[in-house]
Amino acid sequence: MGSYKEILCQRFPLIDSVVIQYIEEVMEGSNDDFFTGNDVYDAVGEVLHEIAREKSEEDIREICQLLYNKVSLSGNAYQGSQKKILDAPVQLEEMANRDIDTMKDINSIWVIGKGAGNTKVDAKKLEKAEAKLQQKQEKRQDVKPAKPPPVQLMTASASQMISKKDNKMQAKGVGRSMDFKIENFDISFGDKVLLRNADLNLAGGRRYGLVGRNGLGKTTLLRMISSSQLQIPPHITVLHVEQEVVGDDTIALDSVLEQDTVRSNLLRREKELLLGDQEGGATEELADIYRQLQEIEADKAPAKASVILSGLGFTKEMQSAATRTFSGGWRMRLALARALFSTPDLLLLDEPTNMLDIKAIIWLENYLQTWPNTLIVVSHDRNFLDTVPTDILYLHSQRIDHYKGNYEQFEKTKTEKYKAQKREYDAQMANRAHVQEFIDRFRYNANRAASVQSKIKMLEKLPELQPVEKEPETIIKLPDVEPLNPPILMVTDVAFAYEQDSVKRPIFRCLNLNANLQSRICIVGENGAGKTTLLKIIIGTLDPTSGIVFTNRNLKFGYFSQHHVDQLDMNLCCVEVLQKDFPGKAIEEYRRQLGSFGISGDLALQSVASLSGGQKSRVAFAKICMANPNFLILDEPTNHLDIETIDALGKALNIFQGGVILVSHDARLIKMVSRELWVCGDQDVKTVEGGFDEYRKIVLKELEAAAS
Repeated sequence: MGSYKEILCQRFPLIDSVVIQYIEEVMEGSNDDFFTGNDVYDAVGEVLHEIAREKSEEDIREICQLLYNKVSLSGNAYQGSQKKILDAPVQLEEMANRDIDTMKDINSIWVIGKGAGNTKVDAKKLEKAEAKLQQKQEKRQDVKPAKPPPVQLMTASASQMISKKDNKMQAKGVGRSMDFKIENFDISFGDKVLLRNADLNLAGGRRYGLVGRNGLGKTTLLRMISSSQLQIPPHITVLHVEQEVVGDDTIALDSVLEQDTVRSNLLRREKELLLGDQEGGATEELADIYRQLQEIEADKAPAKASVILSGLGFTKEMQSAATRTFSGGWRMRLALARALFSTPDLLLLDEPTNMLDIKAIIWLENYLQTWPNTLIVVSHDRNFLDTVPTDILYLHSQRIDHYKGNYEQFEKTKTEKYKAQKREYDAQMANRAHVQEFIDRFRYNANRAASVQSKIKMLEKLPELQPVEKEPETIIKLPDVEPLNPPILMVTDVAFAYEQDSVKRPIFRCLNLNANLQSRICIVGENGAGKTTLLKIIIGTLDPTSGIVFTNRNLKFGYFSQHHVDQLDMNLCCVEVLQKDFPGKAIEEYRRQLGSFGISGDLALQSVASLSGGQKSRVAFAKICMANPNFLILDEPTNHLDIETIDALGKALNIFQGGVILVSHDARLIKMVSRELWVCGDQDVKTVEGGFDEYRKIVLKELEAAAS
């Protein structure tokens, strides 16, 4: 949609430029007062009628609607559907008189000549009207606009039908099995129904991978279970790793050991008794405490906690550091370590690999394979889902389907199930068509009346099969790129060090790297090795301590950071997010851009705050690619994306005509995209021949050496 001038010139070819200027000032100066196309008609409709007397009122109202649509796209989108709340009494008579005076002023400005579109301007009266308009704008500017109210987040709710028999058995303590069912429950998020009449059967000691598209309710289901909004047997202990550990002066190792409350209480009581006077009763109690500590093997607890912390990347020094000294990512690792140490009956993990590097992910995969109790894990890491789960819970179409085996087996079974259902449906449709053809052919044949009636009854008895629906394929479309003449990107003799309290901490010594538009570079390495720092040096947000970073003058980076999603304005809808940074485009263009990343239909008009983590990531991608970058720098882009979207991203990166540098811990994406593997570590960046498989072998050897 064009500007006000383009709209007016298109509909009134002979319109005077002064008239255009006046209407533009009215539209821009009073756009806060326009809530429908009728408001625009009331403001400028009379003027437009005088310019083109041959046009009907319906024509003029249509033009005013086009002008209003332009107002909406310029910053007041969707106000037309909102109610205007008055915060003060309105004097209707005064308003009416003021509007009449305004229209008199407007009508007196124009001297209408013969012929459509011919206008002459009374300069003095126009100047007077413009002065009045200027006063009105100045008054409006004096009033400070009210802050927009904080976005109202939708809340999740759950309902469940529970039999009296189950309640009685639980009250009596009967059936204290580790196997249990969560039956006949619904979960909603705001007005959206996520699950309806769903069932969840969990067997003790099984490891369940919970999978499904973004926004269908996986995280919400875990929260409903952990918050007891869905009833489970009271003897089942549940732990949901969702919040990071609150930082204080407790050292990391003790923070983990505290999770064993039995051990902690016994040790505290032992200390109290040893500090007190030793009497006969106290001596007996101490002996009982020592017996209990021996039974639970309390002396082995520190070693067990240390092994878990070490596997998750905590060095000996870090294990002795206070929790307040750690960043948010490390505190999340600490929360995971506490959960693994406490060994609850039901452990709920939501994207546990997001905060881990590849070395820690491999350790966690191995550790969870011997997990003794029930586990439900939400993950979009294909390799993790092929390694850890014994069963897959597939959330789709407001229900949960249970499949035996890991993710690879689930995909095969689901594909075969779909094919069988499709064959059954096609066969029934063909049979119905054949029978219906017989009925239509002999319906009025008296000799075949009995056969026709028999066929009609047979059709009525056939089970009504629903068409087999296959989930639509996720497609991501990255922008087209023009070729550039080399060199494209060169890092020469670059060193970098962070300075803290006048002490320099070197990250890189002497880097020599280069990339071009055909590059598909994946960067791996342990947390803290400098992966994100390297990306920031390349894009120029960090200056190297020494050395040179050369970039082609036409190189345009698109940078997706780990915190890109958090920087989105949660109060805006998806269309408005793009509109804010890239104003002046047609709303269809914003929606088309969002649609190319899977944010389509009503989803594009939802507030960002109401979206799932994966959907927010897609909006962030759409925003980055709106600027048409020719070199993508992606830092952990797969966090919160579902498996289908990760696959789509991999395919899109492979056909993208620009360059790609990618930091990721997702083994499948790395294997799909990588043509060159850079490993950060020891203040250097090295290339690994043999790609990710060779790097994984190196990591496994390091873990084996550490374990021995």
